[in-house]
Amino acid sequence: MMAAAVLALYAVVAVVTLPRLLGRGEWAERAPRLAICVWLAACASVVASAALAALAVAIPASVIGHGLAEFFEACADMLSDGASPAPPGARAALFGAALIAARITYCGAAILVRARRQRRRHAEMLNLLGRHDGALDAVVLDHDEAAAYCLPGRDGKAVITTAALRSLAPEQVAAVLAHEQAHLRGRHHLVLAAAEAFCRAFPRLPLFARAGKEIARLIELLADDVAARRHPRIHIAAALVRLATGRAPAFTLGAGGQTALTRVQRMLSPAAPLRPRERLAGLAAVAFLLAGPAAVAAIPGVSSFLAHHCHGISLF
Repeated sequence: MMAAAVLALYAVVAVVTLPRLLGRGEWAERAPRLAICVWLAACASVVASAALAALAVAIPASVIGHGLAEFFEACADMLSDGASPAPPGARAALFGAALIAARITYCGAAILVRARRQRRRHAEMLNLLGRHDGALDAVVLDHDEAAAYCLPGRDGKAVITTAALRSLAPEQVAAVLAHEQAHLRGRHHLVLAAAEAFCRAFPRLPLFARAGKEIARLIELLADDVAARRHPRIHIAAALVRLATGRAPAFTLGAGGQTALTRVQRMLSPAAPLRPRERLAGLAAVAFLLAGPAAVAAIPGVSSFLAHHCHGISLF
């Protein structure tokens, strides 16, 4: 029961304190890919802690220690009228763990299905109204608003409007399309879907709400950095200025938007990348967030196993 209490306490504290800790400083702007991993790991850590806390209440440590077969047998006994006695509240705890897993799975699947349907309809519209430009490797859409975006998916494509082509210099067009190709190659829509699934599954909780906003912002910074490997930052910044007011469909990833102007400043005055020690600390944080809850949940079972086979030894 101690492990369950530790996991539950961590989930409650982390959902409030982690947004403040992770939002400090400018380290995320210096390493957006690592920052995205940290935010996703933090969300997964809280959800896993809540689910494992419920399982720790439902499944006695002695059962885990005596073997996996008995573990599944205990689960079956809890759901039936078997003779094996279950701890008080075990069925409710097991149901809670299943509910958490089902909630996040349902929300993630619903988001992906809805987005796929919307993108399929938009792709059909592009087939009718747009034309593929082989030189640009993008679909050109006749529209009076300057915009550039990508339509993710199995047959993902970058899209740019005729107004954007008229307002941007050729090198700026190449830079902004490199930004969109970075979204497609990195499958950033799946990252955003994961963040949105956490937000929808557990609404109004500080960690998930902040993570959704931060990941959406960091995805754009990451695409900017990838584009900057092949194109001068000044070209990316100039394109962002001209596309700042451009609106892209909600289910796509656009180069403009609300963060465009702040990204211009970042392109023109880039911060120094993280030092190796700082990057290593970030990777260690990701590993701790992902492995920590499982390690805490496993301690009672390991302790029971050792006590059963090596008398007198106890870890918890």
